[in-house]
Amino acid sequence: MSRVLVVEDDAQLLRALRINLRARQYDVDVAPDGATALSVAARFPPDLVILDLGLPDMDGVEVVHALRGWSSAPILVLSARGAQAEKVTALDAGADDYVTKPFGMDELLARIRSALRRAAPADTAPIIRTDAFTIDLPARRLTTDEGEVRLTPTEWHLLEILVRNPNKLLSQRHLLNEVWGPSYETETNYLRVYIAQLRRKLEPDPSRPRHLLTEPGMGYRFQP
Repeated sequence: MSRVLVVEDDAQLLRALRINLRARQYDVDVAPDGATALSVAARFPPDLVILDLGLPDMDGVEVVHALRGWSSAPILVLSARGAQAEKVTALDAGADDYVTKPFGMDELLARIRSALRRAAPADTAPIIRTDAFTIDLPARRLTTDEGEVRLTPTEWHLLEILVRNPNKLLSQRHLLNEVWGPSYETETNYLRVYIAQLRRKLEPDPSRPRHLLTEPGMGYRFQP
């Protein structure tokens, strides 16, 4: 049973989410504000977080930053803010997905299932070594000369697809479909944000990447 933390100050929506998630056998914790959310998460580490950005005590992006300091659980953001810049800010902070209110419950549940699948460890996978980093996919462990590097579940999923296809050009549409699903095939901003995050964590010089390469207008390639 996966543990889900729902952070939402709208009592009616919070109740609806709790009922729907519990009906599908999720273990649900709830919080009406950011401070409570961080306290609950510390006591009962979640497998996934559903987070409203418009909280009464702090901006939801602050909660994302705080959680990412110690947790790699997928974070699915809910918000009435539909501007592209808001989405990029949340994703750049470490969120894994973004759902704009109002939303359909079936779509939300599908995204939850997808996020939990991405976070599940692979049974078997190779170890990839480059001159800059080593990726142990079975252990979900990335190390550089400076030590171990933490990745979010979505970063892991994207990186795993790339490194399992060395030197192969993977189209933007293919990567978006594999990582986020068919409804995201045009959301190229997602890829730009996450590839930039991976480069900052993996590449010695992110402005001149040697391993995570962009083929302009086409896609991305992993070069060992």
